[in-house]
Amino acid sequence: MSKKRNGRRKATAKSTSWLRRALLLLLKLSLLLLVVAAAGLIYLDAQIRAKFEGKRWALPTKVYARPLELYAGQTLSADDLKLELKGLGYKSVANARTPGTVHWAGPRLDLVTRGFPFPDGSEASQQLKLEFSGAGLNRIRDADGRDVALVRLEPMLIGGVYPQDNEDRDLIRLEDAPATLPMALVAVEDRDYYHHFGISPKGIARAMWVNLRAGRFVQGGSTLTQQLIKNFYLTSDRTLARKLMEMPMAVLLDLHYSKDEILEAYLNEVYLGQAGSRAIHGFGLASQYYFGRPVGELGLPEVALLAGLVKGPSFYDPRRNPERALARRNLVLKLLYEQDKIGEQEYNAAIAEPLGVIAQRSLHKGAYPAYLDLVKRQLREEYREEDLSSEGLRVFTALDPLAQSRAEAALGKTLGQLEKRYGKSATNLETSMVVTDPQTAEILAIVGGRDTRYQGFNRALDALRPIGSLVKPAIYLTALERGFTLASPLEDEPVQLKLPNGDVWSPDNFDRRSHGVIPLHRSLALSYNQSTVRLGLEVGVDRVIDMLHRLGVSRELKPYPSLLLGAQALSPLEVAGVYQTLAANGFQMPLRAIRSVTDAEGGELSRYPFKLRQQVKPELIHLIQYAMQEVGREGTARYAYSVLPGNLNLAGKTGTSNDQRDSWFAGFTGDRLAVVWIGRDDNSRLPFTGSGGALRAWTEFMRTEQPEPFFAARPEGVEYVWVDEQTGLLSDQRCEGSRQLPFITGTAPQRSVDCGQRRPSNNPLDWFRSWFR
Repeated sequence: MSKKRNGRRKATAKSTSWLRRALLLLLKLSLLLLVVAAAGLIYLDAQIRAKFEGKRWALPTKVYARPLELYAGQTLSADDLKLELKGLGYKSVANARTPGTVHWAGPRLDLVTRGFPFPDGSEASQQLKLEFSGAGLNRIRDADGRDVALVRLEPMLIGGVYPQDNEDRDLIRLEDAPATLPMALVAVEDRDYYHHFGISPKGIARAMWVNLRAGRFVQGGSTLTQQLIKNFYLTSDRTLARKLMEMPMAVLLDLHYSKDEILEAYLNEVYLGQAGSRAIHGFGLASQYYFGRPVGELGLPEVALLAGLVKGPSFYDPRRNPERALARRNLVLKLLYEQDKIGEQEYNAAIAEPLGVIAQRSLHKGAYPAYLDLVKRQLREEYREEDLSSEGLRVFTALDPLAQSRAEAALGKTLGQLEKRYGKSATNLETSMVVTDPQTAEILAIVGGRDTRYQGFNRALDALRPIGSLVKPAIYLTALERGFTLASPLEDEPVQLKLPNGDVWSPDNFDRRSHGVIPLHRSLALSYNQSTVRLGLEVGVDRVIDMLHRLGVSRELKPYPSLLLGAQALSPLEVAGVYQTLAANGFQMPLRAIRSVTDAEGGELSRYPFKLRQQVKPELIHLIQYAMQEVGREGTARYAYSVLPGNLNLAGKTGTSNDQRDSWFAGFTGDRLAVVWIGRDDNSRLPFTGSGGALRAWTEFMRTEQPEPFFAARPEGVEYVWVDEQTGLLSDQRCEGSRQLPFITGTAPQRSVDCGQRRPSNNPLDWFRSWFR
């Protein structure tokens, strides 16, 4: 009996000892888990605070067009301003009282600008009254009726440089958002937001019940804080591990930061749509993407739609699924009404409104790929790629959306006309165009191809095509520098040149005829090849190359005789640089697309000021400008004046490459320079020349652009002398066949022709005297 008791005692002692060891082990494991959990929480806490208080997002570089300046006396039609305001997303209303609204009443309009933080200082919102008369802006007054000298509209956002994840966002502050936005978000996504501590036990319990009934994970019961944790710190995978990580992080975030701070981060982080490869994040960008206006200008129905998109931006996409989006929007409005956030009248008015979503993405992002291509190339010369895609830089360019629109329309119209006129022989045409301001060398517009939205091959920058007769002004300018005059006689006769390989090069004129002795200026105006080649060989191909380099060509040029007829291939942008120097009186000015670059706070990082360097004497440029105006009045570009008004003085040159594969025109007025190329990517022959193709597109652009006429101020050292057209000798104004030509002082003919002092017939050349002053 005693032995049995002792056995039981031993067994009990062993059992107690084992239980004690198990409890001790459990306690140790619990302590270890607590230490690990504490360490984990400390790590999570550090990570949460570091990211939330540091640089939260990689902010893309934003690229802006030029701001439209408004002033009394400006050549600007009401239609042009309507187009600009439409691009900026201004809303037409019956009574313009808030920023971003406009009311039209015939030739008058009431306008409330938005204001903008420009690099040279912020411009506040203004309430204005504008009056138009014909094609001009007649008067600008403020709300008190006082005349306003100058107003700048905010610049149009045209694109950017995006991070690798292609996330795009416009950051907003909570106070910038309509009061109804956080109200709607809380109502539909997390009605206890202001009462819980980051997680909602009630919401979690509800989600668990739904998941148990469904037999799978279908609902998460996430608060707005948890959604922010998921989007900002974690992934969107629906796993238990992610959910367990999400909850303590949400509590920590709620512990450290106020509800408003968390809500503001949510407003900027949440995913709200997809624009091609670009992800739309945050309500600031979503407002622009769906409505074309800043979020602060949205009304209750628009706010409700954006808040409803949070649940499923693709499922409720208002462009692809408008009925579904409308039902979702109305549900948000109903929740606001049921929670007494809005009144019955406000609710009924809101649900009666249409969705109001714009047809295409706003602010013309992606509408100017060729121009943005140039901007990005210039930026990458000075900035690292990671800075461009993450630091929120602001780039202000010279792009003129109105000029760009007219350039695209002119090319589209002309190509359509050419195809209709020439049929199958004019299929698959391509084109490009560069527009600049010759007074500043700013690039105003670039068209990279017929498909103006195509983001691939940019013909304006990368298509190297033989420039044909566009090279001739450089040849004649070289001759003028070597002592020739506009009246110098040239032989337009066949020329043969034996090449090193034994071939004989013998160029023809376009009309297959030779024209004997002609004055130099007529040879250029009529674009004769034989006289041009003779002249180029006489002055030397090397000197012509030197002149091309001084005019702006930077690439290496081979001294082949064929260069004299434009065998050298250049891009339209390079051609624009050459003609920019010709238009700017011999001052070489690098073409500029970017005006300035600032950081995200507006601090200036780079400025691209006006630069110029005298490369050719102004007296010589004055002479070549005369001859280039003659191209338009009497030469190969005279078609232009069948469309343009006679008082619009222009200068330019047509160009057609060998075998008629390229159609070119480069020309300028007082404040616009444009280079147009038309051809085919397969380099096949065209059924038209430079004057039959590119010139017509150039003319159509200038017709709609309505530029200032070109005036060539006469520099010192230039005199005008009457000469006989046929002989080039001194003549008299009263003599038939005489015309007035500019000469470098001391180079005019000394001998005169005896014309018997006859009264001249009506001379179409008298126009020159009224343009040169």
